[in-house]
Amino acid sequence: MDVGIEIHGEVAPGLAPILSPAALAFVADLHRRFNPRRQELLHAREARQSAIDAGAELAFLTDTQSVREADWQVAPAPADLLDRRVEITGPCDRKMIINALNSGARVFMADLEDASSPTWHNVVDGQQNLYDAVRRTIAFQNPDGREYTLNPEPATLVVRPRGWHLDERHITVDGEPVSGSLVDFGLYVFHNAQELIDRGSGPYFYLPKLQNHLEARLWNDVFVYAQDALGVPRGTIRATVLVETLPAAFEMDEILYELRDHAAGLNAGRWDYIFSAIKTFRDGDALPDRAQVTMTVPFMREYTQLLVKTCHRRGAHAIGGMAAYIPSRRDPEVNEIAFAKVREDKEREAGDGFDGTWVAHPGLVPVALEIFDRVLGDRPHQKERQRDDVQVEAAQLTSLDVPGGQITDAGLRANISVALQYLNAWLQGTGAAAINNLMEDAATAEISRAQLWQWIRNGATTGDGEAITRERYVRVRDEELAKLGGLGTEHYRDAAKILDGLVLADDFAPFLTIPAYAYLD
Repeated sequence: MDVGIEIHGEVAPGLAPILSPAALAFVADLHRRFNPRRQELLHAREARQSAIDAGAELAFLTDTQSVREADWQVAPAPADLLDRRVEITGPCDRKMIINALNSGARVFMADLEDASSPTWHNVVDGQQNLYDAVRRTIAFQNPDGREYTLNPEPATLVVRPRGWHLDERHITVDGEPVSGSLVDFGLYVFHNAQELIDRGSGPYFYLPKLQNHLEARLWNDVFVYAQDALGVPRGTIRATVLVETLPAAFEMDEILYELRDHAAGLNAGRWDYIFSAIKTFRDGDALPDRAQVTMTVPFMREYTQLLVKTCHRRGAHAIGGMAAYIPSRRDPEVNEIAFAKVREDKEREAGDGFDGTWVAHPGLVPVALEIFDRVLGDRPHQKERQRDDVQVEAAQLTSLDVPGGQITDAGLRANISVALQYLNAWLQGTGAAAINNLMEDAATAEISRAQLWQWIRNGATTGDGEAITRERYVRVRDEELAKLGGLGTEHYRDAAKILDGLVLADDFAPFLTIPAYAYLD
């Protein structure tokens, strides 16, 4: 093995082949070639945020105007990514992968990012589970004896690696931790690219947390190099970009252009987008309760319609946002109310021109499928809808007004409780946590803690006129902790410590997963 590569953590014997010398050498090569530019781009993020804090405005770029005005399209979609009307997402544990691939959705996004707690075991085990899924040998036996195997025609597999901002401390190269993005991408493409091609598919990815087209350019360069190094044709890798940061909404054309030989579409990553809006304008007016920031508020509506217009003009798929509801086995009335909200959401997306949508639970696949089947019929997508009627100005994306919005004591408590519950689950290795009949990932906790920080920092008050202060936060946090069993229950002591550090700090932490990562094995 390359003497510069070190593994810092135990690897179960059955998982050792995932970290073979050849696979690790490939990841190390990616690190040495691309990590310096990754670091430069992360520093550029900080500089841009500092400029915004100092009063700089977000705007469409002048030096890439020619890209926005030119007539070009992304490469045609491969056959198994042509129809994406319903996509299901979830973490990479064996049972989830099997159920998702068998769910009836057209695509399964296997999530190594926000729906995964990056324990060392999860990182390596997730890759082994994907390896087996690609070869269709994956199986799982429940403790009660039930066995799970793949159906003859599973969904198309797409993998979401971690974002550029996250390190993987268990693998170091020349003394540096490797990018989590390059670990997740590198191991998956090394082990599975040729196998996927031989099966008539390819290595497909969702790219999270991009903030600009230069970050997309870095991914494209990684793709080109990896394909050449592995001896597979350029353009084999396909990527759908999650537009889940406010700065990226101003560069959708440019992001697709940078990835045009590898681009498969854009996705409206709604929850992270709300978090990014709070983070970007952290010193501005506070948003109301999280539940009131729906997809119909003006700034969210403009962003999603611009996404559809941009994608269809460029021949790319536009994929809608997440329906996170978990159907109840005991309460049909609660289900019907929730299903009505899901239908309303998906009918709006299909009506706006989206080519597909996301759900978090197999029970929602038929609900979403019915709506998109009705709109699409036998067509695989609706890219012919060009949405020339959509004209979005910069001010419409940056004006975060929520008509009638209000901060309430219930919203304050919900943010504290959900953040604590999610962090507790995450610290136990679960990145997709069922909370209040919703499948929550890191994005919900990010919104919750960001709002708490902003409300305290900016002197917000609840509807009754009471200020949200540090003292009030601590009091309510203790009350909500007591409802959850107190500091001695599970991992709530560390969860509270992490949340306090995020909410009470003078400076805004860019991602909660960075300080929380120190608590994981």
